Amino acid sequence: MRLPKATSITTRIKRAALGFDAWVNASLYDSGRSAGETYERFQERMNVFAVRGWKRVALDLTSEGVTIGTAGAVLMLALAQSAFNQTSDNWLKAQDLAVTFLDRYGTEVGRRGIKHDDSLKLDDFPDIMIKALVSTEDRRFYEHWGIDPIGTARALVSNSRGGGNTQGGSSITQQLAKNLFLTNERSLERKINEAFLALWLESHLSKNEILKLYLDRAYMGGGTFGAVAAADYYFGKPLKDITLAEAAMLAGLFKAPTKYAPHVNLPAARARAADVLHNMVEAGFVTEGQIQTALRNPATPVTRTRDITADYYLDWAFGEIKQMADAGRFRSDRVLTVKTPLDLTIQRRADEVVQGTLRRLGDQYEVDEAAMVILDPDGALRAMVGGADYGESQFNRATDALRQPGSSFKPYVYAAGLAAGLYRPDTRVVDRPVCIGNWCPQNYGRSFSGATSLTVAVAKSINTIPIQVSIALGKAMGISHEARAAAAGRKKIIETAHAMGITTQLTDSVSLPIGSAEVNVIDQAAGYAVFANGGRKAKPYAAMEVKNSSGEVIYRHADERVEQVLSTQVVGDMNFMLTKVVEEGTGKRAALEGIKVAGKSGTTNAYRDAWFVGYTGNYVGAVWFGNDDHTSTNKMTGGSLPAMAWHDVMEVAHQGIELKPMPGLKDPGRAVAQSGPSAAPVNAAASAAGKLSRRSFEVIGAMNGLFRQVEKASEKAVEKSSAFRPARVPGAVADGTRAVDGRIGTP
Repeated sequence: MRLPKATSITTRIKRAALGFDAWVNASLYDSGRSAGETYERFQERMNVFAVRGWKRVALDLTSEGVTIGTAGAVLMLALAQSAFNQTSDNWLKAQDLAVTFLDRYGTEVGRRGIKHDDSLKLDDFPDIMIKALVSTEDRRFYEHWGIDPIGTARALVSNSRGGGNTQGGSSITQQLAKNLFLTNERSLERKINEAFLALWLESHLSKNEILKLYLDRAYMGGGTFGAVAAADYYFGKPLKDITLAEAAMLAGLFKAPTKYAPHVNLPAARARAADVLHNMVEAGFVTEGQIQTALRNPATPVTRTRDITADYYLDWAFGEIKQMADAGRFRSDRVLTVKTPLDLTIQRRADEVVQGTLRRLGDQYEVDEAAMVILDPDGALRAMVGGADYGESQFNRATDALRQPGSSFKPYVYAAGLAAGLYRPDTRVVDRPVCIGNWCPQNYGRSFSGATSLTVAVAKSINTIPIQVSIALGKAMGISHEARAAAAGRKKIIETAHAMGITTQLTDSVSLPIGSAEVNVIDQAAGYAVFANGGRKAKPYAAMEVKNSSGEVIYRHADERVEQVLSTQVVGDMNFMLTKVVEEGTGKRAALEGIKVAGKSGTTNAYRDAWFVGYTGNYVGAVWFGNDDHTSTNKMTGGSLPAMAWHDVMEVAHQGIELKPMPGLKDPGRAVAQSGPSAAPVNAAASAAGKLSRRSFEVIGAMNGLFRQVEKASEKAVEKSSAFRPARVPGAVADGTRAVDGRIGTP
């Protein structure tokens, strides 16, 4: 009997599945047996390498060592990444500059930077200098590969026996790595980075190149870097002329320059020099007899005095030079001479006025700090005061402190309104209550003046009018909603302020038009300089001309382009209105007899900040008074101490110079004599009768520069016999604390 067709198919499928299962089982069995046989054959062959006893122990230790070593190599590679990230393709060119600054007459006024001079070739270094260095810092310098375990061990033993730190443990290459890339931080991370960077230097430079860099870049106290600069600073002579005793004293500075600097601790410096001389004998470089003269006649440093006062100025000027160098303006030159617009007469007067004002009136007004910047209308920096006492605080409040300008910000608002064609000085405006949202500004006197001209609004420093100007600017763009129109107007005001020279980020708030956004003093001077020069942007600068170490002029500021940011019409209108601030408004104390003065005062809420920013056709000056901790003063306004200080400095600055007209004003500057009501107007130049002209001052300044050069030449001759040389002031590093807070909007 035949099975049904469906049953036949099912049976076939079952048989096929059983067959596949049997094949799989058989394959796995055969594979396992084959693998077992293969492993047995492998074991038989590997038994040949089996070891027992001490050989087994040695093999196990070696295997563990390889494993640990591999893991250690991976770890060291990871640690090395931090060190190698310190390097770059231009690492050598990126080192600090050595800059000598001259005043506008060409007289040296100070130095900044690392004070190194790498123009001397290694072959020209005195042999005694190199031997003194190597014998004390790294006797195996030419034998090791950047890290010297033998030298380190010897130094540890020597120091433990001597009971002091007579020899260094780090190689010269390690010290150079620290000087070039790292800090003096005492940490394990720094030591690890130092070791890796030493290896990196050894792989990229020859031994002589490393030694030359170390001799040029090591800090040697007194603000000097490198043996060439140190020889000049401590002994007043070229390095090639130093004696054995002087070389030993210089070599003793490399490890502890502050501790052994001869102008700080001469006995310690001489004791250290004696150790160096004995190290030279131990290293076989000199004999005991050769060092006896040096031991009996130790080196004597020259006397140093201090007479430079423009420290804040030079700190800022050096920062400008560094920025230009980073931008490639000086090619690869690192030793530079910079001629600045610094006028020491104005600078000294600014220092005297700031210090004298705070000393006489600081307690009365409960204020202890101030800052001042004086510019030429083109932005040339004539003088800078960054605080009450540079020795007490190197923080530069003229450039680094951000403070609210109050009403001294309003000229940017009015300039924007005039530039948009919405206003003229005689435009009638209404001083009335105005609100944006729930914010309603108040005037200083808590009252409103009603209809008045824009000129009077500026002179009286009315607060509501700048807010109305911001709204009008927005509505001129087609925005009808008042709050949105004010926001659009503020953006236009910010654009105008930035175009005129404000570099800080201005926070956009409803109170911005009356001075709530923070600015710094130097930017305020730059912004007002646009009014003084006819509408051109006046970026502050301290580098008129830059020369490299060969005396070649590699930069001139005169070659820079000048941008027109305001029309002459706007400038003329602003100058007319801002002169009224001094003649009839809040800036009367800044008035100069016989000279047209324009400007604006500013005082913030709670009397935290007081400003006066003013200008003539010759100079622009910005003055700020306040407290670092933002505590309130005793009702000090911009029209009091700031305006008085501005007047006292500018009165001297304008003595005997030819007055330049203020752009847009027909009267370049006339005044009425104070002898009586019927006195006739007299020209400012006539009022200065009997005083030297500016040309005379310039001639005297140039003669003074020549006298200084002759004096220096004479001093060098005297130094050879008397070891006397006047001081060069070491550079100082300014700290940086950002000043904030304050409020807004009073005159």
